Amino acid sequence: MKEGCLWHDTSPEPTLPLAPLQADHTSEVAVIGGGITGLSTALHLAEAGVGVTLLEAGEIPSGGSGRNVGLVNAGLWIPPDDICEALGERDGERANAILGGAPAEVFSLIERHAIDCRATRSGTLHLAHNAKGEQELARRVDQFQRRGAPVELLEDEACRQKTGTQRIRCALLDRRAGTINPAAYTRGLARAAAAAGARLHGHSAATGIARHGSDWRVTTAEGSVTAPRLVIATNAYTEDHWNQVRRHFFPGHFFQVASHPLPDEIAGDILPERQGAWDTRMVLSSMRRDSEGRLILGSLGKGDGRPQAYVRGWADRIQRHYFPQLGRVDWECTWTGRIAFTPDHTLRLFEPAPGILAASGYNGRGITTGTVVGKGFAHYLANGDDSLLPLPIRTPKPIRAKPLWSSGYESGFTLYHTGQCLRVLI
Repeated sequence: MKEGCLWHDTSPEPTLPLAPLQADHTSEVAVIGGGITGLSTALHLAEAGVGVTLLEAGEIPSGGSGRNVGLVNAGLWIPPDDICEALGERDGERANAILGGAPAEVFSLIERHAIDCRATRSGTLHLAHNAKGEQELARRVDQFQRRGAPVELLEDEACRQKTGTQRIRCALLDRRAGTINPAAYTRGLARAAAAAGARLHGHSAATGIARHGSDWRVTTAEGSVTAPRLVIATNAYTEDHWNQVRRHFFPGHFFQVASHPLPDEIAGDILPERQGAWDTRMVLSSMRRDSEGRLILGSLGKGDGRPQAYVRGWADRIQRHYFPQLGRVDWECTWTGRIAFTPDHTLRLFEPAPGILAASGYNGRGITTGTVVGKGFAHYLANGDDSLLPLPIRTPKPIRAKPLWSSGYESGFTLYHTGQCLRVLI
């Protein structure tokens, strides 16, 4: 089992060659970060006729935008009523409406720019692993349906036909959603942004930002960009001390394990419509199949740096629990990505300083959230109107005790997975 991201290796969209930034340049807007948020911002600005220069520290993608599960989910991690409780009724319903329509935004971009990312639009499945999980899904279905969302509760045989497992009796099917190869989607956004006129530079890590008259100057190892407006789209991969985004999330991780391709005569009944799925466990397990038939399992926590026996043991345990009909599965590769968490599980859109926009805290919903935030940032910068953003731009307080949040989450994930491997938990 090799360590390496499946999505990078199997992306139909090729890597876009990007030259490093050299010398000093000016632009109407500078964007730091070449993930989904930054690229969506650059694409929509370029399409609006606004000059934009994007700086990415590595290749595209190098962060979480190309390493996630590839679920094109609607909404936030928590259900709609909880969002309203966390954000207030007005802002909560705004977030519910815009993020509820976010999958359609993703699929529209895929179609408009002919992005080959192996997209499916058959929905996603949230699986109830016990009676308490069934109650939680019923609560979510009620809240979604009250808002007109096309979701339904599948039970018994209908559930088993969609999932391919006898272990789950009840699942929430959200027909707004789907799956993609996230690395291919991100590369496709880069291709579309460049074609629209955005200037993209790879291997151009920002080393600092400073005032330059009334503008902002972003420096790199070999050059600089000076612009009156700046977007920081580094999210979970924010590390530099000068970058204020790091104060507004605490980092977590998500690891995945992919099998070798499984022929339909062996695995054809497992997620036969290629929905992505995850369960209601305290530390969730995700599962999906890619376009070549691989079974891909994942969970919260770090996989990199762990003994392969630990990672393989966990994958074997989950596979044999849910899909024992497969027998022994050979695992092809494993990889880990980062997630930007917030204590209330909601995102943050803010201005660290006048002229700077930033986003953080997608809590595992980066594909859809990053896409609509980028579109909303571009509209705001071009028109002075923030109505396309899921939330108004605020100035939130920094998160306190970030190391305690991160270590607490990671320790809990590790203990839970160890219990699963030892058959104490499942």
